[in-house]
Amino acid sequence: MLTPMASLGYGLLLSALVASPGLAWGADLAGCVTSDNARIWWSPRDPSVDQPLRILAVVDDAAAAELRIAAPGEGPRKAGATRRPGPPISYAFTIDRPRAGPFDVELVASGKRLACARIAVRARASQPTVRPPRLVWDRTTEGLYAAWIEQLFDAPVDKSLDFRPLHQALRDPGRNFLANHLGLREDDPRNRAAIVATPDCADLPYFLRAYFAWKLGLPFGFRDCDRGSETRPPRCGALGTNEQGEPGADPLTAARRFFRSVMNKVQSGSARTALLDEQTDYYPIKLDRRSMRPGTVYADPYGHVLMIVKWVTQTADHGGLLLAVDGQPDTSIGRKRFWEGTFLFTNETPSAGPGFKAFRPIVAGGGPTAVALTNAAITPDKGFSEFSAEQAVLSPDAFYARLATLINPAGLEAAQAYGETLDALVEQLQTRVGSVDNGETYMRQAANPVVPMPEGSKIFETTGPWEDYATPSRDMRLLIAMNVLLGLPERIVRHPELYRLNGRSPESARADIARLHAGRIVERGIEYRRSDGSSWKLTVADLLARRAALEVAYNPNDCVEARWGAAEGTPEYATCARHAPADQHKRMADYRSWFRDARRPPR
Repeated sequence: MLTPMASLGYGLLLSALVASPGLAWGADLAGCVTSDNARIWWSPRDPSVDQPLRILAVVDDAAAAELRIAAPGEGPRKAGATRRPGPPISYAFTIDRPRAGPFDVELVASGKRLACARIAVRARASQPTVRPPRLVWDRTTEGLYAAWIEQLFDAPVDKSLDFRPLHQALRDPGRNFLANHLGLREDDPRNRAAIVATPDCADLPYFLRAYFAWKLGLPFGFRDCDRGSETRPPRCGALGTNEQGEPGADPLTAARRFFRSVMNKVQSGSARTALLDEQTDYYPIKLDRRSMRPGTVYADPYGHVLMIVKWVTQTADHGGLLLAVDGQPDTSIGRKRFWEGTFLFTNETPSAGPGFKAFRPIVAGGGPTAVALTNAAITPDKGFSEFSAEQAVLSPDAFYARLATLINPAGLEAAQAYGETLDALVEQLQTRVGSVDNGETYMRQAANPVVPMPEGSKIFETTGPWEDYATPSRDMRLLIAMNVLLGLPERIVRHPELYRLNGRSPESARADIARLHAGRIVERGIEYRRSDGSSWKLTVADLLARRAALEVAYNPNDCVEARWGAAEGTPEYATCARHAPADQHKRMADYRSWFRDARRPPR
């Protein structure tokens, strides 16, 4: 569940706001000038008394800032805004029932005004219009994009976050700062013409960037890319932009058609382009927190794409986290934590340029068509994530060690590191429960058809029911995740600098973690529904012992019991009532080494 944006009706506003002495306040706010490091935004674009007024202040760095609001005819008072750590930092506040007139807003830190705005609230809604692009990608708009993404996918770290499909989140004004921003009822679930969003993993970042750009009048572009080959990464064609719209179409219809065009053309190859290729939609970034903002994508070498949504800072009580979301072929969107089981990395795959990447900024080209910036033009002084090709030279071991120091700069106790790794594995297992159950639901509703199985490496990347309900990519990640958990004791010896060992030798810590592991894996587990609807519990120890069976457990034509590695002749397997065709089982046996070795074949 979302940590809610602070939200109050005007009748409660003055009693809930704390009186606070302000800076000089008055007519100067109508045209106030502030630093480009901070800005106050509001939504909807043309506020009126018949809809909530959402305010979002975004600042690069202000550890103890506060948001102050003066309602019409009133003095400034401190707003109980929801602070999100970013980067950049944001402060969100909603006035459910604003009165007509000017609302003055400022963001203040240490007695200094960082940003200010005067927001005119109309007595009645104006006729909606969609104006031509009027903003540019710079520090302020990139900052708003990151803050918008963080709020859209915010939730307590100990809670799961899932949407199916994406527009469930976009239609929630408590999450989506830009919900119905244009006054077109574009995100109103009661409007049959409202925006529909059903992206998979590759589409998700593109859809969100295109949607954000449309709302604010920003340029957006994308390229039609191929999928590469065994010997080279994907290559992309010419840039197409949202400036090339359909004449005569109403704004909402034109937007829906453009979004559909984007999702029809982009695919996993769009993110796997070579790191130094400039004819691309993404560019590789420096591995630091300032560059790895919410909205940053992660392209793995095999085609999966995730998007950063939140950094959780390490404290004395808990470890840090880097959280991301991804889309699945069944249109579900889920949140994941960064670890080796979900973010696969190797730079030794000639068919991909993997790693963390940001959208290449689109700018005016001096004519009717926008252009994308080159790598040399993407500099942090302009507010963009810093370009860097450092990921091209990092070994997987060095890559994961580097991220570990970013997430937990003070290091972790060895037992804490083990606990968080086990938590991540159980989280991955729980997600698989839902995926397998989705396949079972499909098979029951479709009267158990035989889902065609692709040939060779296409089992990882295809279309139709196999893509939607088979789990070869997820299962390979699961097997890798199991290997990570089992390998943690040895990693403590290999990288003792990542852990707080409290005077123990790495070898002693390794032995302690091995003992801890033996006890914890019988305490944690999952529960799934068998073919007859009954529940069956499996511990992590059970599943680790079934790793070999899970190498061939991805086929939706097999019963759910087989998909969880149950052995024939056991009570668990007794309810199994469906089997994949013999020719599919033979091919799965042929492909088994990919899963046993945890290495996907080249394209």
